[in-house]
Amino acid sequence: MEPHVFVVAGFGALVLLTAWLPMVLRALPLSLPICCVVAGAALSLVPPFAGLARHPAEHIRLVEHATEAVVVISLMGAGLKIDRLIGWKRWATTWRMLGIAMPLTIAALAVLASTLLGLGAAASLLLGASLAPTDPVLASDVQVGHPSEGQEDEMRFALTSEAGLNDGLAFPFVNLAIALASGGLSLGHWLAVDVAWKVAVGAVLGALVGRALGWLTFHLPNVSKLSRTGDGFVALGVTCLAYGIVQAVDGYGFVGVFAAALALRASNSGHDYHRKMHDYAEELERLLMMVLLVGFGFALTGGGLLGGLTWPAAVFVVLALLIVRPLCGWVGLAGSGLPTEERAVISFFGIRGLGTMYYVAYAFGHASFEAPDLIWATVGLAVLVSIVMHGITVTPVLRHLDHRSGRDTESGQLDLALRDPQPR
Repeated sequence: MEPHVFVVAGFGALVLLTAWLPMVLRALPLSLPICCVVAGAALSLVPPFAGLARHPAEHIRLVEHATEAVVVISLMGAGLKIDRLIGWKRWATTWRMLGIAMPLTIAALAVLASTLLGLGAAASLLLGASLAPTDPVLASDVQVGHPSEGQEDEMRFALTSEAGLNDGLAFPFVNLAIALASGGLSLGHWLAVDVAWKVAVGAVLGALVGRALGWLTFHLPNVSKLSRTGDGFVALGVTCLAYGIVQAVDGYGFVGVFAAALALRASNSGHDYHRKMHDYAEELERLLMMVLLVGFGFALTGGGLLGGLTWPAAVFVVLALLIVRPLCGWVGLAGSGLPTEERAVISFFGIRGLGTMYYVAYAFGHASFEAPDLIWATVGLAVLVSIVMHGITVTPVLRHLDHRSGRDTESGQLDLALRDPQPR
């Protein structure tokens, strides 16, 4: 029998599991990503599938564009479900995580990679920039609920908004690592273009695209407006259009998509159509995530992703996830006024995932770095440990905090309304 028959059947089973598993796992200390990785690892040992496993480096462009796609869709879904209008005070926790915790994390990880792994400046910076951002795809269990379900609690809002915007700080440092590796570094050019221009263009142009599409969706004459279609896949069109326009003028498309989602939501924040678009984006994101994580499991066991792993690299991963991120997050939130437990949760649940794989694939596609097998193995182990560690702890930890705080939800996995204990 042809191998593609097994692939088609396996994909069908995966689609069914996409719908069924989240319901089954709600009350368990497990997550959908854990099940996907385990399934991929197990399938790579089955004879009809064994020959399909590949190392990500063998298909660098495919890995780059596949992870890019799921990240941008995730960013659209994250932006649409945030009820809170953007503002300096309203988003104070987010700015702390982006402006203080994020740069500290990148610097600490880069120094740790240089010291512990013996890597040069370019490779160390690449590891720091790739492992610093909270992944918008795998962080869904700690994010806010559906649009207009109620006011977000500060903890989930901080993790959702941070995951949506931290690419705007990670990407400049990935580009700096590429410049260092290729020998074409100009600090002035990097500050002017990679930091100032690309971030500003992503934020401003993305917001303009979102506003324009918000007008077409909600404010045209009744017979013409997009919201009358009731089609959730409009969210995919908004995502692709915003991303393409921002990328075309050399801005950060990730920032552009999230800004477009926020602007679209703000154009008529209470409309039921936001729920329709968000649900479509979330379903598509979940399906793509499952496919990629099954592939990740394949690469772990059958593709030799961890083949270049060393004991210092394993120690690096443990320190990165258990010490560096929590400590930098704790420092960033100092003086925020958040309760100690919520401050600890925000600092700890900096989940690493498909975004990290994207940054590494993107960098390797644009420059040559030393010790590529070591870098792949290190980020592969970091993503695996994060998926397992955060996936097991998220439900009991959030259920405990919600119970202590008197909120009317047990975890971010349960689609119930939230009450915000802080004024907006």
